[in-house]
Amino acid sequence: MLVDMNSTLRWAGERGCAVAAFDTPNLEILLAVIDAAERREEPIIIQHAELHEEVTHLAVIGPIMMDRARDASVPICVMLDHAVDIAYVEQALDIGFTAIMYDGSDKPFDENVEMTRKVVDICAGTGADVEAEIGVTYGHEGKVDPSDAGSVAVTGAYTDPDEAARFVKATGIDALAASFGTVHGFYKAEPKLDFDRIVATREAAGVPLVMHGGSGLTREDTRRAISCGIRKINYFSYMSHAGVEGVRDLFARGEVKYFHQIASAAQAAMSKDAEAAMEMFSMR
Repeated sequence: MLVDMNSTLRWAGERGCAVAAFDTPNLEILLAVIDAAERREEPIIIQHAELHEEVTHLAVIGPIMMDRARDASVPICVMLDHAVDIAYVEQALDIGFTAIMYDGSDKPFDENVEMTRKVVDICAGTGADVEAEIGVTYGHEGKVDPSDAGSVAVTGAYTDPDEAARFVKATGIDALAASFGTVHGFYKAEPKLDFDRIVATREAAGVPLVMHGGSGLTREDTRRAISCGIRKINYFSYMSHAGVEGVRDLFARGEVKYFHQIASAAQAAMSKDAEAAMEMFSMR
């Protein structure tokens, strides 16, 4: 069933856990994560990132995401992830997306506030919820870690709790993506997570916090972050790579004649990985 982001965040808040948010740039990944959610009977968020436009056009995958969400046996929010272009936001809303993540984190504070406020105003007319970002999560979206070491122990990268509070008040967003040491994509070194910053930011901002770069963290660190106040975790890279490993295993077992065998093997492996991630996020 199709729901908004805030309902999934309330579900997570009531249980002291985090809702899983999966980028789903193609059909196999989309079906994989919905299968996992239905097996666990838990809500999820499915997302299309603006940077994945080159993988599958929003105009193509967006309506399919909406259809699958409506038909699912569990609550599913359909969200635009890391949007930077207002026209792209409007396109997602026209398709029916129920949440928008606007990313102005690379802009000066006042400009980030101005653009985020504009997105909030646009979404208000559709009922869509809004997530935005303060601080820098390196990896994708053109934000390369200058240390090239897999952590974000770089001046100005971590979210400042007081700045986060001012940002939330000025924009009226529903959830805040905060930076405390995670990285988009694959980790090159052990991340240095600032858990005290999560607590301080959650208390100062007063809205649910989102962890980007959820792949690759240890179970212990993930659950500690959730205990500190994370209520939504974006998870993609390691799940997508699980699909690659599923295909490798298929070829290792013998001759492959049809493409659909490859697609099915990848989908099954990704669904298993997504289910494991959801179990980790559930705190039970």
